Amino acid sequence: MSRPGSSVDEKGVNQNGDPGGHLSVFSNTHTAALTTEIRLLSAFKRDTQARKVYLAGREYYSEEGKTFEPHLVGKIKQQLSADPTLHPEYPSSFGLVEFIRQATQVALGRSSRAIVENRVFGVQTPGFNAAVRLGAELLKHLCDVSAAWCGPVYLSFPCDDSLASIFQAAGIQDIPSAHYPTGADLSHNQWAVIAELIMRRRLFPFLLLPAQALCYGDLERDAWPVRYFASQGIEVLCAQSFSHCFGLYGEAVGHLLCILKHNSLLLSVQSQADKIVRSLWAQPSVGGARVVATVLSNSAHLVEWQGDVKRIVERCMLIRAVLREKLRLLGTPGCWDHLTQQGGLFCCTGLNGQQVEFLSNCRHVYLLPSGCLNVSAINSRNLDYIAESIRLALTTSL
Repeated sequence: MSRPGSSVDEKGVNQNGDPGGHLSVFSNTHTAALTTEIRLLSAFKRDTQARKVYLAGREYYSEEGKTFEPHLVGKIKQQLSADPTLHPEYPSSFGLVEFIRQATQVALGRSSRAIVENRVFGVQTPGFNAAVRLGAELLKHLCDVSAAWCGPVYLSFPCDDSLASIFQAAGIQDIPSAHYPTGADLSHNQWAVIAELIMRRRLFPFLLLPAQALCYGDLERDAWPVRYFASQGIEVLCAQSFSHCFGLYGEAVGHLLCILKHNSLLLSVQSQADKIVRSLWAQPSVGGARVVATVLSNSAHLVEWQGDVKRIVERCMLIRAVLREKLRLLGTPGCWDHLTQQGGLFCCTGLNGQQVEFLSNCRHVYLLPSGCLNVSAINSRNLDYIAESIRLALTTSL
């Protein structure tokens, strides 16, 4: 294979003056643009101010500002590591069977008609983004072989800036709007309207459950839109992550759920998924998935874990309420009721780009450019400072 842009003369020196023609094939590689998350984290680490606050992280943080692992999860990890019946071996390309079963059931419910009719399959993935990528690849295949769906892909706004990149990497370029969160906490009636619109316009829904149970503290309530779509006979892809709700940030535990209209399609779509998986990662890791499966399949463990999750959600809701009240007492312009009307780890403040830039440059408080912040990163030590900073961002002439 000849190297691009490297022509060697008789003396073994190429035209670029490189003896022996050893110019790297990577010489013309351009530096990729940094993601928003990396850029913010780098700026935060370089910031020397003692009162700096980072509100753009993805993890759940405790009151002490540390990433949190439920006690039960740590205990099960120890039990599994000491289990003499577990032997190291490669899982199938689809992952651990029990994990897939439990992940499917928490999304659809054990008595789901789609499960009973055997027109559902799941794939364990190395993280949430991998689940989205696999779904994008399946949609691209559908676009290549059928006129039933050929894009475009509509993404919510604001959303995680990695989503558009994932679809583009899968070869889907028609993306009108470039994660989650949107700040929209839709009612059941609103979801029903969306489902009707999707059916009428022949759209394909790709639903995301990046932190199931951390919105309302209830697995079933958080999964209601997925279950409703399935009950209406709508074909759905759903990407799930269990990293947030189990504190398994280093384990990358994801799952792609595919709900089909007919059982007769199952084998062909599964075979395409298997082919794609083998070209992307071959097999997922099993450690974190085994922890999740152990918890979800044991009623006593499940009750204990749900208690931990409920305490996390209650703390996040308390932070939202206290922040809203603090902003009101400071006389901050605007209505801040939306802080408590939303749920989950992430909150859309409504601050614009200039105000977000003021916070990072002048107050050393780092939010996502969309104005979204991680609620759990607010604690008793920084809440007053954050509230005052938001007030200044709205009242200071920029």
